[in-house]
Amino acid sequence: MMDIQQIREKFPVTQSTVFLNHSAYSPLPQPVVDVMRKYNEDLCLFEIDDSEYSLGQEFFAKLVGAEKGEIALVPNTSTGLNIVANMLDYPRGANVVTTDLEYPSVVYPWLKRKLGVEVRYVKNVGGRVLVEDVEKAVDDQTAVITISHVEYVNGFRHDLKALAEIAHEHGAYLVVDAIQSLGAMPVDVIRDGVDFLTASCYKWLLGPAGAGYLYVPKELVERFEPPFIGWASVKPKVFETIEFWDIWQLQLSRTASRFEVGSPSFISHVGAAVAIQLLLNVGIENIQKRVLGLTELLMDSVKSLGFRLTTPEDRECRSGIVHFLADRAQKRAESLREKRIIVSARSNGLRVAPHFYNTEEEIERLIQELKTT
Repeated sequence: MMDIQQIREKFPVTQSTVFLNHSAYSPLPQPVVDVMRKYNEDLCLFEIDDSEYSLGQEFFAKLVGAEKGEIALVPNTSTGLNIVANMLDYPRGANVVTTDLEYPSVVYPWLKRKLGVEVRYVKNVGGRVLVEDVEKAVDDQTAVITISHVEYVNGFRHDLKALAEIAHEHGAYLVVDAIQSLGAMPVDVIRDGVDFLTASCYKWLLGPAGAGYLYVPKELVERFEPPFIGWASVKPKVFETIEFWDIWQLQLSRTASRFEVGSPSFISHVGAAVAIQLLLNVGIENIQKRVLGLTELLMDSVKSLGFRLTTPEDRECRSGIVHFLADRAQKRAESLREKRIIVSARSNGLRVAPHFYNTEEEIERLIQELKTT
């Protein structure tokens, strides 16, 4: 049984603010702040013990059902997507399939003239992207389906397994931006057949900016040469127990670390590791149940006030994001902020994104304020 009050003690923001904007930039839990402070203090005194700190690859691997060697450190989602886009091969006439709901970073890497691919957009139907419409857009010239697991405006959640099956039937790869799902929704890259997945940690993963991860399955790691190469991409040679780099030949790592370039933001990844541990300790299935319960309450309440939802109501395609149309959306969001209730103004409406540590009482407070805002 989840003890919400005990959990909320780890989130100082709850003492002063109703924070309902985890789809944007989340406040840090106290344990994350503590470990980052300690890391800086150790660095200040040059007393860093690398064995004391994790950079989070093993925890991210557990989160997505992968192995540690399949996880590379990246600074953000956009970098992960660019690595994948620029290392794949594109035969003449190749196309990439995406949707008209996507965040720009999911699409932009494939719009580069240098890649020479056609980008096809599947149009949403009432805020949903239908699997059958994706299937119609994909053919044997398709190289990639690039998608957000959860769409950033209305929170529509894709069926990754169904999309992977379509991609693989045509010899294409499924590339997933999971920044709006990981930390709130379960993901299993093996079960769902995901080929590449990347996410930053500053939203639902409750970590700092500057930390992200890229999943590349072990069977694909050595198939591709990274678009950027540095010391971190290479497996050092060992001579009499001393590691050194051979600058006369390139011997890339046989793990996903070959897609790393140089020194990461160590402090960001140290914080991210603790944040992901916190989520794993609570249990992602427990978190999903809690989040979907809060969003169901929210959706029922905003409908009762006469607002029109753009978020699909089917539970299987819902997430932690609820969007509804509202006039004067920006002014409403600003007015709510003045009352220490944080939401986003997006696409002619308000976007609300509660996490597992939020409460029903906070949802009710938002609803009461919407009546007069």
